[in-house]
Amino acid sequence: MSRQHFTTPQPPEWGGPKPSKRSFVDRVKQHPKLSAAAAGVAVLIVAAVLTGGTDQRPGAGPAGAPGPAPTASAAEPPAASSPATPPAALPPAEAAPTPAPVKAGTADLPDFVGMGLQSAQDRAQAAGFYLLTSHDALGRSRTQIDDRNWKVCAQNPAAGPQETGTKIDMGAVKLDEACPAADQGSATPKAGPTMPDFKGRAAASVRDALSRSTSLSTKDLLRGRAVIVESNWQVCTQDPAPGTALDGRPVALGVVKFEEKCP
Repeated sequence: MSRQHFTTPQPPEWGGPKPSKRSFVDRVKQHPKLSAAAAGVAVLIVAAVLTGGTDQRPGAGPAGAPGPAPTASAAEPPAASSPATPPAALPPAEAAPTPAPVKAGTADLPDFVGMGLQSAQDRAQAAGFYLLTSHDALGRSRTQIDDRNWKVCAQNPAAGPQETGTKIDMGAVKLDEACPAADQGSATPKAGPTMPDFKGRAAASVRDALSRSTSLSTKDLLRGRAVIVESNWQVCTQDPAPGTALDGRPVALGVVKFEEKCP
């Protein structure tokens, strides 16, 4: 009796080579999701290994934990502190000496009458006098703009020994004018409660004598000319009259030039 041999049927070949067996790594590489998951697992394993270790030194705690603070050795005695040296005392400050009062010197004040105003001022400064001023000796309130065009008629104080800090005032007139018998520059009356007598005075000096709030008008009595430079005009008439109370009323002056006569 013969034996029958049975063989396992093989799957038919559909054309082409059989697929080769793939490893797990190859399968992971072909699946992105599996690859990302595997990478995450690997990172977790490495982190656990790194953070799970302990310090092997004696007395050390877990990794990252600070060890016990070092203690001072009992064999080392504390350093003895030396007493602080007090700072040296500073000598008391010396008070500044009080300067002695400065006294003005004394010098001989020259006689300036008859000199040109500029030359008189130069000589006064050469003698040590520097507080200098001047005025119109005719009482016309003119300003000495160019001192070389004026000559000295009077001075205050008079010539002689004077302190060098004294104020020197010179009365002057123009070179072509005659000096008055008396200095009129400092004699201009100042208006008080009543109206002064300004006849013969320069209209400019009247304006200086009255309050700045007083309204003042001038009128040429001869030709009706405009009165521009009041120092060149003299008063012939005035309203209000001398002695009248000044209660804020306007003041009117009738004037002519100094080389003219009042009508």
